[in-house]
Amino acid sequence: MSALAIDIGGTFTDIVLYDETTGRFAAHKELTTPADPASGVVAGIQHLFAREGTDVSGVTRVVHATTLFTNALIERRGAATGLITTAGFRDTLEIGHERKYELYDLHLPLPQPLVRRALRLEASERLAPDGTVEIPLDAASVLAAADALVAQGVESVALCFLHAYANPAHEQEAARLIAERHPGLILSLSSEVAPQIREFDRSSTTVANAYVKPLAEKYLNRLSGDLARLGISAPLFMMLSNGGLTHVDEAKRVPVQLLESGPAAGALSATFFGGRSDCRDLLAFDLGGTTAKLALVNDGEPLVVHRFEAGRERRFTAGSGLPLSISTIELIEIGAGGGSIAAHDALGLLKVGPRSASSVPGPACYARGGTEPTVTDGNLLLGYLDAETFAGGTMRLSTEAAERAVGRLAEEAGLSLPAVAGGIHAVVNETMAAAARVHVAEQGHDPRDFALLVTGGGGPLHGCDLARRLGISRVICPPGAGVASALGLLLAPARVDRVATVARRLEGLDWTWLEGAYARLEQEARAVIAATLGDAADITIRRAADLRFVGQGYELITEMPAGPYGEGTGGAIREAFLAGYERVFSRRPAVGAVEIINIRVAATGGAAGNRLDPAVPRTASGDPRTGTRRVRFGASEHMAPVLDRRRLAAGTQIAGPAIIEEAMSTLLIPPAAHATVEASGNIDILLGQPAARAAEQHEHA
Repeated sequence: MSALAIDIGGTFTDIVLYDETTGRFAAHKELTTPADPASGVVAGIQHLFAREGTDVSGVTRVVHATTLFTNALIERRGAATGLITTAGFRDTLEIGHERKYELYDLHLPLPQPLVRRALRLEASERLAPDGTVEIPLDAASVLAAADALVAQGVESVALCFLHAYANPAHEQEAARLIAERHPGLILSLSSEVAPQIREFDRSSTTVANAYVKPLAEKYLNRLSGDLARLGISAPLFMMLSNGGLTHVDEAKRVPVQLLESGPAAGALSATFFGGRSDCRDLLAFDLGGTTAKLALVNDGEPLVVHRFEAGRERRFTAGSGLPLSISTIELIEIGAGGGSIAAHDALGLLKVGPRSASSVPGPACYARGGTEPTVTDGNLLLGYLDAETFAGGTMRLSTEAAERAVGRLAEEAGLSLPAVAGGIHAVVNETMAAAARVHVAEQGHDPRDFALLVTGGGGPLHGCDLARRLGISRVICPPGAGVASALGLLLAPARVDRVATVARRLEGLDWTWLEGAYARLEQEARAVIAATLGDAADITIRRAADLRFVGQGYELITEMPAGPYGEGTGGAIREAFLAGYERVFSRRPAVGAVEIINIRVAATGGAAGNRLDPAVPRTASGDPRTGTRRVRFGASEHMAPVLDRRRLAAGTQIAGPAIIEEAMSTLLIPPAAHATVEASGNIDILLGQPAARAAEQHEHA
């Protein structure tokens, strides 16, 4: 029995084949094919199975994550999309929150709506906040709007009627009418995609779903067909942004839930491997070819939030993007990766990213047509990478091409080639450190209280210097770090999040009614998990609610008792809310009525296969040292030993500087650092003074 994991990134597509009986896994990195992502997946699978001599008939499940839909949203490459909304609300997408994310910027760039005004049309209807009908739905106005949109070439339509979260009847009837008139039109209903209050957020989420839905259907149909033609008949599961899995039909229905699927898998992987080193407080750092991702894992769990911003005008500024009401693992993405392009700005200062050479044409050293200097080019010139064994030996890097690209930058600055290569490495690391400091501080934490767990093709290469800049003394590098996000896909349980707006005061609440509202959400969630894992799935339900003091504008998500609810429930809920309020704001108001705005259900089912337990060598044969390489750290050069990770037995001690190579990544251990190979296969690195003390203890042992 084998599981196949597929993770499509901006530069590489990672394919992992995991034997669930032996724990052995094999991996392959294929350059991503942006114009046709499925072709890169097929090529990677064929290469991996041919190399391993494995029969595809042994695959029992396929788990997939992709940045395809996120990139389509950011790069505005989605479908021609229209919006039909309640008369008078055509401009909701542009009015937004009527709030500037930078108060004093007179030239503030605002995110442009995914649907231009000419394709935002109105229907005559209106519901009250409690769902009662104020103006009946006018069928003629709905059909006239649909006809006008189809005439303008629209292939996907979002239906967002006022207060549809309280009563979906008008949206459902409009969808029926449109489907009869235009059966090929793809529809997204706000009452199904984001059934909760706040008109702008609900409209933005539904429009985003409509924008990527045709792309999702086309891609997933194509991929399913390609897998079948390869002889893989196993079910295909899709990773969700919340760290769970779902079946393909649900992914096609609400593809907006998949936007952060790849980064979510990385956070799950970091949580798993951190636990094997008995470390529950982690910063999960994943550096790929195009972006870097950072997630905070606190007490063994990544944080799940229920709001996300896509396509920010300013990457680190909240409010500058398109708000999406989806459940996602809390993380930040930084425009820094192996393909990030280095250049001088107008002041002559060196900047790295966010522009990326991506996989086409790729860094100059790939020798595929790229000419601009990138992070990977700099790393090659610093001695950090082996030109012959890069990406598991699937491509040979060109040192000459890297020298030409970085050399032009050095000539502009009047500096030496090594100095500029070192500058590229330092600048990209500081860019990532600056973003990490802000993200961790916003969560109310100090980065020095965490260990840094590094994954991705570039994470182990940059992790120790990033940790030093953050004041972190411990770095953990798991086995298979270069494909850890793909491995994380195999850890994910099936998960469904459901939400509904109730808007009731806690005092005097009908508890039987509330229990029924939760039961309906749970029934919906159970049905999706049963469709994913089968009727025998072991399902766990967690309840939560968005609570606030009456008169406040925003809510605090609070864990709720399991139920069933009765008259004694109110006190426990209020106390849980007050405790959470005090934790966030450091005070409890003396008085104040509390109201429940939204109720939430998170249903999880056991992973679709055996537990992940990757095999690692307990003992190793042969000399792990394969040679030495001249490497540069800052202004100094060192001759560093190059070690083969496969030959490092548990208990091996390594003093920096050293380079540890495995098929899909390279771990760079700086001077004054000390590393230990753990029985779990993780490499645990101590930096600075802690490293010196550990080395001294080892010498006296």
